[in-house]
Amino acid sequence: MTNDQNDYLKNWIFRANEDIAVIENLFKSEPELFASSICYHAQQAVEKFLKAYLVFQNIDFPKTHDLDFLLLECKKVDNKVFDIDLGSLTDFGVSIRYPDDFYLPDKEETIFYRDISLLVKKIVEDNIKT
Repeated sequence: MTNDQNDYLKNWIFRANEDIAVIENLFKSEPELFASSICYHAQQAVEKFLKAYLVFQNIDFPKTHDLDFLLLECKKVDNKVFDIDLGSLTDFGVSIRYPDDFYLPDKEETIFYRDISLLVKKIVEDNIKT
């Protein structure tokens, strides 16, 4: 991996960890009040961590927010490590962020998606070397 590629990878990880920090801070405050924001940042963190893994593997990917697509690409490299269920987390990336598709996740769903983002963080960080 060149220095530029390594810097690019580190930037993906940095941005993903920013989303994790937001999740954790909002979760400590009032998860019910910030449920949709927590789920949004969970989607963002997972997207960035999966893209970081693909960058590490030198796999090109299109501009997409589709976590299922990104997860399938990661599974092509290591199906066992990425044997996870993302639920409907992709939906929190764009569509339900607007008033037309208003949806508030309940506390259990918020916890589920927070936990997924932390799991993906661990999987990716355990499987790449920056």
